[in-house]
Amino acid sequence: MKSISTRLAVWYATAATTTLAGLFVVGYLLLQHNLIHGIDILNRSEAEVIKLHLMHDYDPYDAALIERRIRKASERTASLFYINVRDQQSGATFYSSNLKGQPIADGGGQKIFNTEVSDIGKLRVVENVSGPFTITVGTPLRGVDLALEEYIKVCLALLAGMLLISIIVGMLLSRLALRPVRMISETANRIRSDNLSERIPVNAVRDEISDLAKMLNQTFDRLESSFNQIRRFSAEASHELKTPLSLIRLYSEKMLLGGGLSPANEEAVQLQLEEVARLNQIIEEMLFLSRAEAHAITLDLKQVSPVYFLNSFAQDARVLAESQGRLFAHNHTGAGMACFDEKRMRQVFLNLLTNALGASPPGGSVTLRSQLDDGIWRICVEDEGRGLPVEQHERIFERFVRLNPPGSEDKGNGLGLAICRSIVGLHHGRIFASSGTNNIGLQITIEIPASML
Repeated sequence: MKSISTRLAVWYATAATTTLAGLFVVGYLLLQHNLIHGIDILNRSEAEVIKLHLMHDYDPYDAALIERRIRKASERTASLFYINVRDQQSGATFYSSNLKGQPIADGGGQKIFNTEVSDIGKLRVVENVSGPFTITVGTPLRGVDLALEEYIKVCLALLAGMLLISIIVGMLLSRLALRPVRMISETANRIRSDNLSERIPVNAVRDEISDLAKMLNQTFDRLESSFNQIRRFSAEASHELKTPLSLIRLYSEKMLLGGGLSPANEEAVQLQLEEVARLNQIIEEMLFLSRAEAHAITLDLKQVSPVYFLNSFAQDARVLAESQGRLFAHNHTGAGMACFDEKRMRQVFLNLLTNALGASPPGGSVTLRSQLDDGIWRICVEDEGRGLPVEQHERIFERFVRLNPPGSEDKGNGLGLAICRSIVGLHHGRIFASSGTNNIGLQITIEIPASML
């Protein structure tokens, strides 16, 4: 049971059912005691009645007269009581008619006891000594046993009902009690690097949940402050680096144009220009990411036919693939228009194509599949490379992360997929990685709403 709500419901149901079961056990014992006590009272009363019939001067009574008196006294209650009277002087025993000559066993000195008589069953017995007579009165325990059995059946039915009801009530109560926790979880899930300003609502009531919410809000405040400092540093550092890099590029180009350099020095200056260009590209990409995270980029959204856009992109993609000894194929299904920024989406497609071509082996192919369905434009770019472990599928979208397998020709700076995620996010879409067809290669999937206007 991984759910706290389920565990709380089970605990509540167990506690409620166990408590009720305990009460039923106490009730069972009290009912049994009261029923037996009532039988004892009736037995004593019947013994007193028999005693009254024998209380006169019994010496002149003969055995036949005593038996007649006992039968007369027991006839009216034959369905309730079983009676035998022993004459200690003569040793004779007199039985009520319903005993059919079977004696009730002696209690061995006990005045109240349980015994069993053949063909009759268990009896609750009271002994009363009156003169030379020992009066024994027994009442069947069948009624008590039946009453207790019915009580048990009713209790079991009530326990089953209680268990079911308590589980339902427990689920409702646990969901109600954990609602603030779910709100905290939902809010925390919405707080990402591009949405650090949202906070968890704090209840006016001071309790453990509100204390937790306050603590998390304080943590998010510190996190937002740290992210803002990092963004400002990235943006300012990138901006400040552009000027000296531009000067280095200008002086290097001037040296090349001026001539007079040895071949070795000319090669060194060319290499320096390449590195400056690479640094400039990284700076531009970092500035773009900073602006995207600050929502400072405005998209040029237009209704565009995916077929037209893909056909235009495919021409350049084939040329790029052929220049690297790879193949490119694409297809599209679904009719209609999609709303997106052509320039930014082309940048995304080129980044994905570049990565896929670098991952695919020589002679391999890159496939782009497009589908417009249910208001969603879905694009999949799949290569034939070695792929990546599942645990790395999310990490490749982080900044400066390069997880290219050995032999890969990708020489990027690790910002391409981070930029792709930012652009797709600006389109209110999502981008994710998965294993390719038959676990061959890597597949990058983009999903954006077809209509954003």
